[in-house]
Amino acid sequence: MNRLTTSQGEFDLARFPENPRDPLRAWDAADEYLLRRLEGAEGSEPVSPSGTVAVVGDRWGALATALAVHDPVQVTDSYLALRATRANLARNGADPDSVRVLSVRDTPPERVDLLLVRVPKSLALLEDQLHRLAPALHAGTIVIGTGMVKEIHTSTLKLFERIIGPTRTSLAVKKARLIFCTPDPTLARTPSPWPYRYDLPDGIGVVSGRTVTNHAGIFCAERLDIGTRFFLKHLPERKGPDRVVDLGCGNGVLGMSAALTNPDAAVTFIDESYRAVASAEETFRANTGPDAEAEFLVGDGMADVPPGSVDLVLSNPPFHSHQAVTDATARNMFHGARAALRQGGELWVVGNRHLAYHTQLRRIFGNCVTVAGDPKFVVLRAVKR
Repeated sequence: MNRLTTSQGEFDLARFPENPRDPLRAWDAADEYLLRRLEGAEGSEPVSPSGTVAVVGDRWGALATALAVHDPVQVTDSYLALRATRANLARNGADPDSVRVLSVRDTPPERVDLLLVRVPKSLALLEDQLHRLAPALHAGTIVIGTGMVKEIHTSTLKLFERIIGPTRTSLAVKKARLIFCTPDPTLARTPSPWPYRYDLPDGIGVVSGRTVTNHAGIFCAERLDIGTRFFLKHLPERKGPDRVVDLGCGNGVLGMSAALTNPDAAVTFIDESYRAVASAEETFRANTGPDAEAEFLVGDGMADVPPGSVDLVLSNPPFHSHQAVTDATARNMFHGARAALRQGGELWVVGNRHLAYHTQLRRIFGNCVTVAGDPKFVVLRAVKR
């Protein structure tokens, strides 16, 4: 936990799930820059939040917590960000109902008077977010975006300009930058291109040629990533009434493959992204029969799966948290998988060879074997003894 000091006050903040050993803070210079700008820092006119304040893409709830007195609406694709916001509000004694939290799948507010956008890593996610919120903006809406310099590109500014209106940027401060956008109610907008659908390539087992649905912001939304492609060629071929979990499911290709290979399996798709779980459900329903059994959960890894209830976990874990490279997410997923597996249950993982997941799996499970490998990827199997 760390303390954010701003003109709005001092706030103790932490990421979710909270880990005292995690060196990463729950905010960065881009969040600080935006909060200073609202208070009129560096000679600028202060912005008085009034009407409906919408905060989009707030990564760990720092902005929503600092602005809680203005009853903002937070719009997020991340279940972990939602939980972090609620925890940080409680930690700082704020009314838990002072921030109305909406997922990106919920209907956005009908009117927004102040729109604050934390620029996401995914340009596609930003595009879809702006399309969804643009109808709620009016000529008097104040729109301010924020991000680190490495996150804001010409393509970022063009999106704001094409979907909302004239756009300019601030000077960089502590490697952070602000985006100022003036809504143009007369702007002719093309519809959002999301969700995007494509057919899977041949040579990857039972899912070859199947059509997958990808909502904006999920990993490799425009093509099958090469790690999953490699994994699909080496998945276990099991039969019988297994309970299978596609952990960190993305568009659900791994779980769909397990269901098509074993029609008696019950598959659970889990991701912390609302858009990912929506993609997985649409992909699954479009490619399996009406009797196929599946569950779709937005959550914190295996936290909502009963202990000792799963036969097989399939996972292609992420190794980024926004711009930071970290193995913390994968490590939490491995621990959660072990707790959820029955005795003799198996965790199958694909990962970049350099990540050395085998070391963590041996520490957590007491065993790990390499099922397949190439110069870039390895498929690993760990068994709960």
